[in-house]
Formats: sequence, structure tokens, C-alpha cells
Amino acid sequence: QALLVESGGGLVQPGASLRLSCAATRAAFDTYAIAWWRQGPGKDRELVAARNNDGATVYADSVKGRFTISGDNTKALVTLQMNSLNDEDTGVYLCNIGIFNGGAYQSGGTWGQGTQVTVSS
Repeated sequence: QALLVESGGGLVQPGASLRLSCAATRAAFDTYAIAWWRQGPGKDRELVAARNNDGATVYADSVKGRFTISGDNTKALVTLQMNSLNDEDTGVYLCNIGIFNGGAYQSGGTWGQGTQVTVSS
């Protein structure tokens, strides 16, 4: 069983919304923080948002006010609701297991396979 499975990517126009889902194992969801990262064309991988197992969250400045990360405890699912998308949001979005350390997210070595998000008119 894969530890993290992403879904929900697609091609949308600027201004549209998408919801990404990351299905985690029960153990991962209950024990660790889970984050969404993205890697755009020719860009470094960057942290988008992270959610700790106690519900605490952090966001990249570039997505604050537009993206919301949340957890569904019954399904061990971490979702990323993305609104007001623009072309800078284009990239492969990946789930990652990590921890919160001093209020900041620290990445671990477990990644999902990723889901493509393309924002284009």
C-alpha cells in the first residue's frame, strides 16, 4: 500500500478553483504532518502548505488567502482547496510526510507520485 496517493489535478483557466486530495495511511495521518509541495517548470520544489496532526497549518506567502489545507479524519485524507488560480500555480503537486519543528514544517523522505496542475487560458 502506497503511503501517499494524490489526486485531483487538471487543466483549468486562470481564476478557477481545484481541489487536490492526498490519501494517507491511518498511521501517517495520525502521527505526522502532511504537506503539499509543488514544482513548476524550471523551478525548484517549494512548500505550498502543511498540516500537522493536531490541525495546525502553515502556508507559503504566495498562496495565503487563496489556498486552504484541511484534514478529513474519517478518511485519513488531506485536501488542498485552491482558489483564484493563476499561471504561477502551474506545476506538479506532491504530498509529503514530515513534522512540525518550532512551528515550521520539516520535510521527511516520503513522497507521493504527484498530480499535475496546469493553469492556462
